[in-house]
Amino acid sequence: MQSDSKTGQTPAPSSARPGLFLRRKVDHVDFVVAGVQKAGTTAVHDFLAQHPHIALLRDQALHFFDKEEHFTGEPDYRILLGNFDPGWRWRVAGEVTADYLYYPRALERIARYNPKMKLIVSLRNPVERAFSQWNMRRDKGQEALEFLDALKRDQEIGIWKGPRGNAYLARSLYSPQLEQVFKLFPRDQAFIIKYENFRTDPFPLLDRMFDFLGVPRKAGLKNEQRNVGSYSRKLTFEEREYAGGIFDEDIAKIEALLGWDCGDWRFKTSISAIA
Repeated sequence: MQSDSKTGQTPAPSSARPGLFLRRKVDHVDFVVAGVQKAGTTAVHDFLAQHPHIALLRDQALHFFDKEEHFTGEPDYRILLGNFDPGWRWRVAGEVTADYLYYPRALERIARYNPKMKLIVSLRNPVERAFSQWNMRRDKGQEALEFLDALKRDQEIGIWKGPRGNAYLARSLYSPQLEQVFKLFPRDQAFIIKYENFRTDPFPLLDRMFDFLGVPRKAGLKNEQRNVGSYSRKLTFEEREYAGGIFDEDIAKIEALLGWDCGDWRFKTSISAIA
């Protein structure tokens, strides 16, 4: 049976008996976990990977849609589809790459590839997210500046001028990113979760996520707690206050876009904010 050289799509055999799960290659991607960075996308991946009806890429964060070399000409989706090891029972296939929400061209490419693509997005307190990213880059020797100085550098060079690398502020300004999602996809194709709720009690949100993806709910999921970073220090009062002032307006826009209460994301001048 021949397959399309570019899409990798293989027609289902006409003799296939309905109702049976056949071992077959993945010929399309149904959903992406698109972001945001440092907001639990690894945990989402690990939970989804435990579901027998979900096929995921062998390489988490393949970055297919945000790598320019894949789109210098006509994209060869065999690179993407060939990375799946679907097993016997899969119903939906997905990719997890936390940078997709941040890169507008990635979202545009995803929409062209599959206008019916479902997107899962996790949003985190923007100050905490930026601080976690700074810690990660600091541990890797990629960031020499202290956190407050790194934020000021982002402002000085222009928040949207550094698409890769640090971009601590731009990655934490969520409303422009979500507006791009809603411009390209119907809202019912986006499942957006609050990281803090997911971290506290993931299982009710996972039930809704499985409903969203069209697979049965699954009990007995294990919380692997993988990729949980340790910080060399806590955020200081000054850092919270400075960064909170940057994100306050965007938080209000997120509340309006999603109907959320994000009071827990706002800077508070209480003793608890310093702890």
